[in-house]
Amino acid sequence: MGVGGQMISIHPEELTFGLELEKPSYCNLKVINNTEQHVAFKVKTTAPKKYFVRPNTSVVQPWDSCTIVVTLQPQKEYPPDIQCKDKFLIQSAKVPPISDMDEIPLDTFSKEGGKVIDEHKLKVVYTSPAQSDHGNSEGESGLASAASGRRGSDMMNNSGIEETQALQRLKEERNATLKQNHQFQRELEILKKRRSHKGDAGFSLPFTAFAGLIGVLVGFILNLTLSTPSSG
Repeated sequence: MGVGGQMISIHPEELTFGLELEKPSYCNLKVINNTEQHVAFKVKTTAPKKYFVRPNTSVVQPWDSCTIVVTLQPQKEYPPDIQCKDKFLIQSAKVPPISDMDEIPLDTFSKEGGKVIDEHKLKVVYTSPAQSDHGNSEGESGLASAASGRRGSDMMNNSGIEETQALQRLKEERNATLKQNHQFQRELEILKKRRSHKGDAGFSLPFTAFAGLIGVLVGFILNLTLSTPSSG
């Protein structure tokens, strides 16, 4: 929602600040020119020492808009019941086709001489930071709120996709690790068998050599015996 007259519209219709001690808070106002002429505006407040307004005066071109940033200066204590009685007043008036506030007449916002001056009064609301963020998003426009919702939904969807991909990668890494483990176990069994065969071969080779040597000696003795001529 916004407030407005014939010349300009203002969104939102109140300034909402998330009040935190020793910290500044911000609220944006959007001023929309509803005419085919240049319109100048000026921002006033009942508590000028508490707020920093930029720009506090400006010229808005036909059918164009301008964003005002209002900063609540850091506060040292909370007001009773966090209620605020501060008010803002935005005055607007049609001006010649110019873009510099220094060029407009000094009596632009004076009501003397029957000038048409639009005035819009805005109240100030203090809330918790979370509520203030919601109020500021409404201040930009309903479309901004919808866009924020879509961004949040997209972030949730992207987060879900990333989690699924991460789980898939972990499963693949686990399967690869298990496969490597099984392969290492098979290679270890093969090495054990090879060592066992080598151990058997190491035992039988000396034994076979010894047995062969005995066979040769026995054969040599038999041959020598058989080849010796008998006496008489």
